[in-house]
Amino acid sequence: MLGGSIAGLMAARVLSDHADEVVIIEADELDAGVGARRGVPQSDQLHGLLDMGRVQFDRWFPGFSAELIAAGAELGEGAALRMYIDGVEKVSVPDNTVISATRPFIEGHLRRRMQQCDRVRWIHGRARGLDIDDTRVTGVRYSPAGSAATETVSSDLVVDATGRGSRLSDWVTKAGWPAPKTDRMDIDLGYATALFRRGPELGDVVAVHSLASPVAPGQPQADSMAVSRVEDNRWIVVIAGYAEHRPTNDREDFLRRLNASEVSAFRTIAESCTLLGEIDAYRMPHSRRTNFHQLDRFPGGLVAAGDAVASFNPVYGQGMASAALHASCLSAYLSSQPDLRQPAREYFKHVAVIVDAAWGVSTMGDLALPHVQGPYPRGYRIAKFLGERIARASIVDARVNALFLDVIHMRRHPKVFSSPRALLLVERGLRRRAVPQPHATREQTGVRVPRTSNVMDM
Repeated sequence: MLGGSIAGLMAARVLSDHADEVVIIEADELDAGVGARRGVPQSDQLHGLLDMGRVQFDRWFPGFSAELIAAGAELGEGAALRMYIDGVEKVSVPDNTVISATRPFIEGHLRRRMQQCDRVRWIHGRARGLDIDDTRVTGVRYSPAGSAATETVSSDLVVDATGRGSRLSDWVTKAGWPAPKTDRMDIDLGYATALFRRGPELGDVVAVHSLASPVAPGQPQADSMAVSRVEDNRWIVVIAGYAEHRPTNDREDFLRRLNASEVSAFRTIAESCTLLGEIDAYRMPHSRRTNFHQLDRFPGGLVAAGDAVASFNPVYGQGMASAALHASCLSAYLSSQPDLRQPAREYFKHVAVIVDAAWGVSTMGDLALPHVQGPYPRGYRIAKFLGERIARASIVDARVNALFLDVIHMRRHPKVFSSPRALLLVERGLRRRAVPQPHATREQTGVRVPRTSNVMDM
């Protein structure tokens, strides 16, 4: 097991049901508690645990959600989760729920649960390469922490969960195997996160998300923002922007942007709450996916999971849920009692379904940005037209918004919106009442919209 982050922990949990011993090789300190880790530079940014991620965590670690809440995570439901598009509030979905906590808090609790497993052995070190014979991987080479020496641990199955920095493609090509094709979309995203001391200033609100629609080239782009309650009586606030509008770690600029928001919750936090610590800025230049499922030849005994397979625009919050679903794909693969000397084609085929869904959601939004130059998928114009109508209908129609949430939270595949029933729901929603156009405020439209759900968790 290469990497002990969320994707690695979930995969290790699955492996523990099938292996006599699971070895996790992790470069960061293994006893770092719930703090941020150097190997996850985005760790301090706001993360969202989408509902399918919560379901999968509870599947593999029974009672995990309850454990998080008992330890200080916040549970938001219905009207406590508010979503705005261009300053207009979306209609609420009563049974929508979100668990809100920081990424280190969630990962720390997962790590402690895995450390209780007798079949798991931890190695503090850095993976350096793979031993590969004519057909399969036979071992992993690594350097123990603080040492330049290289040691080897033998293996029947290696899972690469080393994230965006994965060197798996290099390792297999150096051993004479073909490199998987990688798809890349340049997005030039920047986001900055800050923690504030939380008081009663927002009442029962647990999370607020404000999305800004893309504007025409040359026009000023508004910020997208999100705020969530997290453990230890804090708010975590993120501002996201693209290209030359990326936020920085400048304190005054961060507060100025919050005060400029159309949504009062962000202005309230900027004016009423104490900023804790420094602003943490992070840049993500591109989304990418590695198409292992398209390879004709690949070593047996080797799979990848999490960001080592695909890394998406984090604005859509799919990372943790995708990693958890990859673990379930691994479970299904191992439960079929495969020959580990052969390529794990069935595993990669199932993972590709999850990647396709998440990639489609995030890249359709990215392609609407004027600075993103593609590549454009087949049928993009039709999909863009339909996506805009779905988004508009979801502002005012709870049934459409509920279906939208199912897709965003990865409970259902995006293709659900191509069904006649879904298309009819969208059209009825658009006809029911006037739907605000992009960049129209509530005062400009005269539309009174109920409280809304947190549709796309950061």
